[in-house]
Amino acid sequence: MFVKERLHPSHWLIGFLFSALIFSSCEKLKLKEDEKEDPWANMYFPSSPLSQWETIIHTELQWKNNDVQSLMQFLEEKNTRAFIVLKNGRIALETYFGDTHVQTPLPWFSAGKTITAFLVGLAQEQGFINIEESTSKYLGNGWTSMTAIQEMAITVRDQLSMTTGLDYQVDDLFCTDRECLHYAYPAGTEWYYHNAPYTLLTQVIDQSVPGGFDRFFNLRLKDKIGMQGFWVQLGYNEVYMSNARSMARFGLLMLNNGIWADQPVMNDEKYFKDMIRPSQTLNKSYGYLWWLNGLESIIYPGSTQVLNTPLIPSAPDDLFAGLGLNDQKLYVVPSHGLVIVRLGGASGNSLLGPSSFDEQLWQRLQWMLK
Repeated sequence: MFVKERLHPSHWLIGFLFSALIFSSCEKLKLKEDEKEDPWANMYFPSSPLSQWETIIHTELQWKNNDVQSLMQFLEEKNTRAFIVLKNGRIALETYFGDTHVQTPLPWFSAGKTITAFLVGLAQEQGFINIEESTSKYLGNGWTSMTAIQEMAITVRDQLSMTTGLDYQVDDLFCTDRECLHYAYPAGTEWYYHNAPYTLLTQVIDQSVPGGFDRFFNLRLKDKIGMQGFWVQLGYNEVYMSNARSMARFGLLMLNNGIWADQPVMNDEKYFKDMIRPSQTLNKSYGYLWWLNGLESIIYPGSTQVLNTPLIPSAPDDLFAGLGLNDQKLYVVPSHGLVIVRLGGASGNSLLGPSSFDEQLWQRLQWMLK
């Protein structure tokens, strides 16, 4: 007759510890294998603006020379002047065309709206601004030609999300004079890419923070991440000018959730997340001055028509972007650790933000996503 052996409790303990040791060894082996597969997984941050920037040879990312060469030809044909790709902070591709070089300042145009959105968040974090409050609190009464009640209904959030309700059928959408700012819709009920309310956010910050807009920008953002550049007044607009690497630095900050290396630049996690998710239900592909991919519909600048398409069908769903006149592009793709910068002349149109170039480019970048 078979008699089942009864194990002493110490035998169970030895067996458990042996199993745990085997499991731990397997996990460590798996980690080492993962690190071997992706040695560039940890995030890298360049130090001072003039320091060397760590690079990756694109073939180490399994990017083929033929694909890269084809991309460069396309970019040159499309009037590009500067192009950078960061992979987890390291420069994987960096090319300049014509007489442009690494230090050439180029305009961001409306891609610079993203800087303003970030600064509003910093100002709110320090208690200088509350985006839920009326813009009139910061600009004073009478900044528009509306009635007092209509004007008081517009909040800083409305400025950030392009839902002020200001009349967009005016002669100059860039004009910030009160005579150009008329009532059309109740605040929050209509989306339109109206530049004037955005431009006035600079004044909101300037009137709210000690030392004004420029000092706040330099101390709280530019100097902290080593950006170079300057603001230029073009008509009613403040346009940021910088080299392509400075735009890449800002994109890297966004890729790392507002943290530079181990130092938080923005501590308000909620505001940061709100910047890059739908800010209203009218144009789901628009956050706080950031364009968002992967949503089911979009309204383009200059239109009120809702189209059932994402921002860039060929790009990853989690992409968010700063997009400016003449195809200035700052793409951030968290799922792939990518920051992509394109600066230059118009690729073939002069739209203010999204254009056909976005889709054309991302159709040619599919090999980066494999």
